[in-house]
Amino acid sequence: MRILIVDDNAGIGKVLTALCASAGHEVVAVLADGDGLEAAVRRLRPDLVCLDYHLPGRDGLELLAVIHALSPAIDVVFMTGSEESGIEQRAADAGASGFVRKPFSQTQILDELYAVVDARRRAVGDGAAATGGDAAEAMPAGIAGDGRRTVVVADDSASVRLVLKGLLDDCGLRVLKAVGNGAEAVQAVRALRPAILCLDVNMPVLGGLEALPLIREISPETAVVMVTGCADRDFVTRAAQLGARGYILKPLRPAYIEGVMRRLL
Repeated sequence: MRILIVDDNAGIGKVLTALCASAGHEVVAVLADGDGLEAAVRRLRPDLVCLDYHLPGRDGLELLAVIHALSPAIDVVFMTGSEESGIEQRAADAGASGFVRKPFSQTQILDELYAVVDARRRAVGDGAAATGGDAAEAMPAGIAGDGRRTVVVADDSASVRLVLKGLLDDCGLRVLKAVGNGAEAVQAVRALRPAILCLDVNMPVLGGLEALPLIREISPETAVVMVTGCADRDFVTRAAQLGARGYILKPLRPAYIEGVMRRLL
């Protein structure tokens, strides 16, 4: 795997380079800030970026959006020593594939890299890219022409949509459509009547919890699974009261998604 490291601490850059190399990965560059990030991504085509949060100029969350605008297929492991409230959730909701708190151990970094690589490998495996798009494929409601249960994915992160589609396909489900906000999710459910809707919580135009009652009214037979970076007790209770059947935690992990789908179906 080709890895780009972005961290203003030269010592951490060296440690990460050594750890990645020990795991058989190639570190294509180490940047001290985000100024040359776009050019480096275009030129070096990394598979994964290890991205620090506190950087000179633009911070890691802003740069995460830049990376995924260039290519949603690039995994990002977000790194920080910040105690800022909610930073892990914000990074996950923005599409980070992994999260590591500083100071970190060798085991933490290698385990996180392995988890991210495994999730991407499963997501882009055989047939994972095949998705449909019209209501005729979902007849009867909730069943595709090949007999698989149908799914709509709604998440404002293109990277999350890409990985989640692949992992759901790996679970034997058929993703009919992937959309980027709650209003589009409502329209897709109305048109496609999927068996399952994976619905992100924090989205523009219409958030997941705001869209959920509308979706339940339109298609009560659709099982709604919330997608979130933080499933605290208050959120779980509210989502369940609104009709959600479960939740998927970000960053996405294959075993967790398999378990949720198995219980659901």
